[in-house]
Amino acid sequence: MKYLILSDIHGSRPALESVLRFYDEGRYDMLLLLGDVLNYGPRNGLPEGLDAPGVVELLAPRAADIVAVRGNCDSEVDQMLLPFPMMADYVLLCDSCRRIFLTHGHIYNEQNLPPAPAVDVFLYGHTHLWTLRPAGNGRPAVCNCGSPTFPKGGNVPTFATLDDGRLRVRRFPDGQILAEESVFLSCPLF
Repeated sequence: MKYLILSDIHGSRPALESVLRFYDEGRYDMLLLLGDVLNYGPRNGLPEGLDAPGVVELLAPRAADIVAVRGNCDSEVDQMLLPFPMMADYVLLCDSCRRIFLTHGHIYNEQNLPPAPAVDVFLYGHTHLWTLRPAGNGRPAVCNCGSPTFPKGGNVPTFATLDDGRLRVRRFPDGQILAEESVFLSCPLF
């Protein structure tokens, strides 16, 4: 499976349109949304192209290919507009024999990993600061995919991909790889 990982869209239709072009051109199988999809949030400014109904319009035809979790700016009203579930605080996705944990980052994050079950890859957003760390010392590979809309800390806008056993943080909108790690998503031979 080929996954495109996106967090913190915050209602920016132009940002989502650009990422979806990359998704389509790369023939990705699933779109993993890590929260803060429609609402821009009280601590952010207004994003370029704020258009929550337009974001829904772009995502609705792809509903069958979306796995989403709730961000701290997402609400039940947002859920009423979206044709896919997004109110869970986390999702455990299994790819072959590997476990991928999806969350926004305001509850579970790199400093507060879930206690169980053990996971191979931990994906989150929330901080708008991209991070990519290899697995080791009993910890999963960790990726914060950043934000295409409101990057923080002097970072460029970003999103991430996971395919062919490689987890990559990519610059928005051109997809240039900023960092990558092998996460060995194929099952070992016994």
